[in-house]
Amino acid sequence: MGQLVVEGGRRLVGTVRVGGAKNAALPLLAACILAEGPVTLDNVPLGLRDVRLMIQILNVMGVRTQVLGRSTLLVDASGPISSEVPDELMSQMRASLFLTGPLLARTGRAVVSRPGGCDIGERPIDLHLKGLHALGAGFDDAPSGRIVAAVRGSLHGSHVYLDFPSVGATENIMMAAVAAAGETVIENASREPEVVDLAQFLFQMGADIAGAGTDTIRVKGARPLTPSNHQIIPDRIEAGTFAIAAALTGGDVELTGVLPEHLTPLWRKFDDMGIGVDFVPGSDRIRIQTQAGGLKRPCSIRTGPHPGFPTDLQPQMAVLMTQAEGSSTLVETVFENRLRYLGDLRRMGARILTDGHMAVIHGPVQLVGSSVTATDLRAGAALVLAGLVAEGETRVDGLEVIERGYECLSERLGALGAAAVPSVEDPVA
Repeated sequence: MGQLVVEGGRRLVGTVRVGGAKNAALPLLAACILAEGPVTLDNVPLGLRDVRLMIQILNVMGVRTQVLGRSTLLVDASGPISSEVPDELMSQMRASLFLTGPLLARTGRAVVSRPGGCDIGERPIDLHLKGLHALGAGFDDAPSGRIVAAVRGSLHGSHVYLDFPSVGATENIMMAAVAAAGETVIENASREPEVVDLAQFLFQMGADIAGAGTDTIRVKGARPLTPSNHQIIPDRIEAGTFAIAAALTGGDVELTGVLPEHLTPLWRKFDDMGIGVDFVPGSDRIRIQTQAGGLKRPCSIRTGPHPGFPTDLQPQMAVLMTQAEGSSTLVETVFENRLRYLGDLRRMGARILTDGHMAVIHGPVQLVGSSVTATDLRAGAALVLAGLVAEGETRVDGLEVIERGYECLSERLGALGAAAVPSVEDPVA
């Protein structure tokens, strides 16, 4: 298992460019199946494990891909496409479930297994299946535990109400709906920026989509789609992670290639804590400018679907709260297992009280380096951030988990002045 060894006590200073959004790239890659022709995607985070895995899945299914540059990918789905997603690949990543909607639209059939991914709590796929069923898909469980989906007759428009504004379900239903005759209405839809990015890509190809970014999306389907090129939006979670790292270390860091409006909930909490954020009007640049040793005010966060505070930034914010003067409170409402990393923070000296999905964090405290484990992607990022301000050395096990969502993290932190070096544990004799 890979490790990241972090030596604490260094102030981050410099400029870092934010890459393309992982959570936008994965459904966009799946949507390329609908194009039936060459599509060029720009700002693709090709260094991420999840993105490379999705590309591998597409290749096995018959989609041709070609890397054209550091972050540019050609995707050509003009040939025959297999309707079966390989078990051994799908089990590694939940996002492979995104292929169900496009496959039903393209081939009328999809054979998938239960998806894998980070263990941050129950993420049932019933909302995906319920929505696709409303559009005319039937589902059977194969003896192997796989799910066999098939269109009964043809896809048709329908009215779908989501009990929870699931990002994945909204995107899957949207991709199937572009091939469904008539109008599909998705109520209580996800409003995340990544959903809007996917809708924009489908719109560019000729789909009739309205309302993305609101809680009601309307899709008038069965229109011919023409392949179109697309630039993926910046990764707001990566941007937020670097912004928190800068604030945590009393740093002075400029982020480039960002869309500031995607992180409004974070900037509001920074304001509550007295952390300075400088915006350049009309620019993709943000500067986090703080003082080493400066005291931060406590704050409270409650995670929720966009435009609420992102659950994917909750662990990183918890580390920042350990350095605030007073008691901060966080409430996790999205994933029930997302607070497991708090045990490692306590091991490093954090003063944290928990009650179910709520935690009260008392600060400021001097964290102490320790050996910790990335239980999931964002927890791993948070522990790396904790190592940046801890006294001594912190060893974060599970580097491969962190690399699912952060490209070249150690190198980029190093360019800002951090001491974060990958290591490989010695095998057990």
